[in-house]
Formats: sequence, C-alpha cells, structure tokens
Amino acid sequence: MEPILTVSNLQKYYGSKGSVTRAIDDVSFSVRQGEFVGIMGASGSGKTTLLNCISTIDRPTAGHIVIGGQDTTRLKSKELSKFRRERLGFVFQDCNLLDTLTAFENIALALTILKTPVNKIDGMVRQTADLLDIADCLKKYPYQLSGGQKQRVAAARAIITGPDLVLADEPTGALDSKSARLLLDRFEVLNSERDATILMVTHDAFTASYCHRILFIKDGRSFTELIRGRDSRKDFFAKIIEVVTLLGGDDRDVL
Repeated sequence: MEPILTVSNLQKYYGSKGSVTRAIDDVSFSVRQGEFVGIMGASGSGKTTLLNCISTIDRPTAGHIVIGGQDTTRLKSKELSKFRRERLGFVFQDCNLLDTLTAFENIALALTILKTPVNKIDGMVRQTADLLDIADCLKKYPYQLSGGQKQRVAAARAIITGPDLVLADEPTGALDSKSARLLLDRFEVLNSERDATILMVTHDAFTASYCHRILFIKDGRSFTELIRGRDSRKDFFAKIIEVVTLLGGDDRDVL
C-alpha cells in the first residue's frame, strides 16, 4: 500500500542570496494510512514550517509533497484551496472556532462547504460528537465551552469530512494537563476507531508519547526517529525525553 503522505527532499528557504535561512533543508519521510505521527524539535528547528508546507499553507522552495497520490507542489492556487478543503483536516492551538456559531454549527460547517446532503449532516455530527465525548456541548457557543471542549469540537470539525490527513499544530499548547489528556485520549479513539491518519507538531514530550512514531527535526534537517512499538506510553515518554535533552529542547509535563 502506498503511503498516505510522502515528503521527498523538501526544502524551504527564506531571504535572498546574501542572507538565506534554511528553515527546511532536504527533509524526507513518509506516513502510512492510520498512523499517528509526531514531529518534534527545539524552538526554531523548522517543525512548524514543515507542517505549513505539508498543509499547503506555505510553498516549498524545492522537493515534493504527495498526499493521497496527489503531488501538492504541482497544484495551482485554486486547486490547492479545493485540495485543502476536501482532503485535509486541521486542529490548531487556538481552535479557530466561529464565535457566532454553536458547536454543532461549527462542526457541520465543514460538511456544508462540501455540499453534503442536509439529511445526512445531523447524524454525522452527532456520531462524531459521541466519539469525541462532546455530545452535551453541541448547543453551546464557544464562549460557553472550556478550552478542552473547544479543542474537541475543533477535532470533530477536522475529522468529520473523512480527510486523508489530519494536521495538528500544538493542539494541547493552550490546555491544562487534564484537558490535554482528554483531548489526546480522543485523538487515540479517532486514530483507532476512524483509522484517522494524524500528523502532529508538538514541543511537549507528554503529548508526543501518544504517537506511534516521532520524527525529530534539528536546524531544518531530520535528526532522528523514535518508534513506539510495544513500549508502554511511560517508557516511550522516557525515550522521548532523552532525545529532547540531546536537542536542547524543553518539556513541561511528566507522567
């Protein structure tokens, strides 16, 4: 089976000939269907730039990104917008929910944009809400929700269209430890029960310990990779801390 995501010799440079910053410098990796993969690195390592290129928000300087068999580096602006809408799901640190819509309406909006038949939307929203344990939040507006609830609404919105790839950028960054655990538990459920393929950027070792595999970036280049395998989450966490220490990064939480 072909990988759902293939990144080949990716480069992203900023600046001019006199002063060039190599934010991403010849990075290559792939992600299989149903994987939950983390990207880690110290501040300024290039991990967010890498995610922005994969999400089609930024154009790479060189290299190729293939998602679901489509080389996004060859798409034009309008094609990229359509691709992003139909094939990708996003969970950001600040949720990006619309304040004037209820949780139900925020989730349903993604389906409405794709012109999903109206008679199917209600069932799809409620089924996804049950999976993320936010069924009792659907009539509430964002200001009535906790940070963790808002992130689970954002996750529901990201996954409900059945995207090829869910991209999460520091999804627990603004959450307390209890809310972070609840969100990550739900990510595990989405991954196992919906076979969602998740690529998550995080600086936090605790958050990363939920992943199947971690790609570490240093100075824009691939540094190393950790595979969880049969390790418990606690053992995997300890291995992540070792690499984070080598990278000179930080971790905020402990198990």
